[in-house]
Amino acid sequence: MNEIPLPNSDDSSRTQFWVKRWEAGKLPWDLGHVPPNLSSFLEHTSLAPARALIPGCGTGYEVRAFHQAGFDVQAIDFSGPAVAHAREILGPLGECVIQGNFFKHDFGERRYSLIYERGFLCSLPTERWPDYVARMHELLLPGGRLVGLFLYGVEPEPPPFPLTDETAAKLFGSHFHLVKTDAAADDTVSVYRGMERWQEWERIS
Repeated sequence: MNEIPLPNSDDSSRTQFWVKRWEAGKLPWDLGHVPPNLSSFLEHTSLAPARALIPGCGTGYEVRAFHQAGFDVQAIDFSGPAVAHAREILGPLGECVIQGNFFKHDFGERRYSLIYERGFLCSLPTERWPDYVARMHELLLPGGRLVGLFLYGVEPEPPPFPLTDETAAKLFGSHFHLVKTDAAADDTVSVYRGMERWQEWERIS
């Protein structure tokens, strides 16, 4: 009799992968505060007030930053421990955090002018990247922007799974236009240091 294979607990596209790390307190991606590039963006952006979404929000520091900048913000994470921690940190703003699967959650008719990326795309195996782009395209309004810190380079033992310029152009090129790219601030976690770029991708179709 053939045995049914168990889900691979080392698959970073699965909930249990992240639940185990939150339960063990292994959070090498957690900066402990809002990245400087995001603080600068929120200080100068003219997009607010608008709807913003933070997928894979983790501890959720950015929720308060977006709220204070005038955005109608929502965040989502499929790890129960992450969501509980975010809600504890955020207090009343914790109601902005949804526990659910970004790819399957029913957002209804709600669409966003801005979606924030940090550590979400690079947490996904590369075969899931087209799903990521399709979902971003679905949830963003025409002319909306996917902004944040994207990982580029080579990682011999992923995750994280970094982009290259070639893969980024192929991945986003059909539906997005890169309108801005800047070096990331030095204030970041060691696992990402030297690999991050602040980028803004505009939905064009």
